[in-house]
Amino acid sequence: MAESTAEIPAEAPAAESSTAPPPLKTTPLHGAHVALGARMVPFAGYEMPVQYPTGILTEHLQTRASAGIFDVSHMGQAFLMGPDHVTVAKALEALVPADILNLAPGRQRYTQLLNEEGGILDDLMVTRSAEEAQDGVLMLVVNAACKDQDFPHIAAHLPDDVRLMRADHRALIALQGPKAAEVLARHCEGSAEMPFMSARQMSFDGLTCHVSRSGYTGEDGYEISIKSAHAVAIWSALLRDGAVKPIGLGARDSLRLEAGLCLYGHDIDVTTSPVEAALTWSVQKRRREEGGFPGAERVKRELAEGPSRKRVGILPDGKAPAREGTEIQAKDGRKIGTVTSGGFGPSLGGPLAMGYVETSFAAIGTELDLVVRGKPLPANVASMPFVPNRYFRPPST
Repeated sequence: MAESTAEIPAEAPAAESSTAPPPLKTTPLHGAHVALGARMVPFAGYEMPVQYPTGILTEHLQTRASAGIFDVSHMGQAFLMGPDHVTVAKALEALVPADILNLAPGRQRYTQLLNEEGGILDDLMVTRSAEEAQDGVLMLVVNAACKDQDFPHIAAHLPDDVRLMRADHRALIALQGPKAAEVLARHCEGSAEMPFMSARQMSFDGLTCHVSRSGYTGEDGYEISIKSAHAVAIWSALLRDGAVKPIGLGARDSLRLEAGLCLYGHDIDVTTSPVEAALTWSVQKRRREEGGFPGAERVKRELAEGPSRKRVGILPDGKAPAREGTEIQAKDGRKIGTVTSGGFGPSLGGPLAMGYVETSFAAIGTELDLVVRGKPLPANVASMPFVPNRYFRPPST
């Protein structure tokens, strides 16, 4: 929020800033984005590509139809290390509501860092190494805007025999779309057989990397963690494939919205619990029963009694999009919630939104009004995802 000048006397000299804003950071692929003609914007302290010359709509549809490559190296990567998996898992379970203890080798799980009130400090991905020699290692990936708070928070709550090692020396590249598997298989032997939410150490054209079959688009795809020195080589090798195009932050946002996925700081934050956010699937049965994580009392109470509000999908009638902050009203004009993410869904062919409403209005099909430019426009609560997810889940998994 901009500071108001109303309280500064007219005769007062203009105050000089005592500290200049920190310069924007860049990822190891910054030069590659500039060379491709990307429009660069500030994001989470980094200068990142929001779109390439073809535009957001084309990039979005490219990812849905073929394959897109994303630079997500601004995300926070770290390793949690201890004497064995049980020790490390229990240490992390003291901070998150997911069942980490029973996470199998080579598998990945989504969870949230919670505060004592059950609010979400951040959401993150946790991976247990598939390597027997790394039995006491968990890989963490957190949001870029939160990593400088997340990592000290985690480290401060660890027992003496567990430590956190930041992996700022690593880049992260996402390859997403229905042709992602065949593209990556040309470089990483065995990658096509990996099921959704699995991970393993692999060789990409002779370069050692960590590959997970996951992503943030609702499509099949992978995230490739690599030493920063090798990021350009992998990025360039993937882009030489005719099925792959570079994708910026703009299309990344529209893709995740169609997939019904939360964006931290918008759809979830310290005021929301996993139950309110419709993320109860990420709190496994053992943790629901045993608790032992921050905010467990609130989470267990909301699971038993229901939360007072809930995150829902919303489909507006007509073509006018409802942006973040739009007021949600019952048909009688009473405010019942707020839109947290909204815009146009290129694959859906119309506007879509997510937001929080009073739980009594959360049923699929409930009629609502969205106040757009001062005018109530009709809408309905809709199921999510808005377009079908296409994760790779073979029958054996």
